[in-house]
Amino acid sequence: MIELVGFDGDDTLWHSEGYYQNAHAEYERIVARYVDLADQRLHDHLLAAQRRDLAVFGYGAKGMTLSMLEAAIEITDTRISAADLQRIIAIGKQVLTHPVELLPGIRAAVEAVAAHHRVVLITKGDLIHQEQKVASSGLADLFQRIEIVSEKGERAYQRVLDECQVPAERFAMVGNSLRSDIAPVCRLGGWGVHVPYHVTWAHELDTDFIDEQARVIRVESADAIATAIAELTERAQAHAPV
Repeated sequence: MIELVGFDGDDTLWHSEGYYQNAHAEYERIVARYVDLADQRLHDHLLAAQRRDLAVFGYGAKGMTLSMLEAAIEITDTRISAADLQRIIAIGKQVLTHPVELLPGIRAAVEAVAAHHRVVLITKGDLIHQEQKVASSGLADLFQRIEIVSEKGERAYQRVLDECQVPAERFAMVGNSLRSDIAPVCRLGGWGVHVPYHVTWAHELDTDFIDEQARVIRVESADAIATAIAELTERAQAHAPV
């Protein structure tokens, strides 16, 4: 049966991506003073800078802010003013200090799963920012373990499973990102509950993994998570060797 259930943080437990989208829009309004938005394709340029910088700056608002500064200097050929660079820094600070707002019904959903399974929180991003969000969420007491990782890949999940002494086939991950939350776990032999968020960063859409397979159940709201885990438990039992 499924013994351990992992939950993603951003856009699974609490709202996050909307704040980043607003920051990107404000960034484009600043840089639009210097370049033609239609010709320069600001959105694509910033996304390329963020992808290029991930290995150095990592995920999160701090990395986003540094990438925005770098992209703004590049796309304006260094013409952007110090005052506007300061405005971009202020945008990043706003994202870092936004209030933590839980998704509807998520505490009850985690409690329902925790009544039958061990639960862990596995989230990625800047350590300090993620620690602040976990503390502000009021959910920390529900999880037996909290993991903040720089990247969600098979290696990171396998490490958590090894330390929890749980084989992959007894693990299910709940999250909004197929690329980061579901695909790596399924490749290890685990299970997934996909809970799409209404907006997703383009980088997280960069996957050919689909959720229409036996190891994944897609749900539209938090109140369906516990039922999905129960269904996956039945499927896991059916796949277990006799």
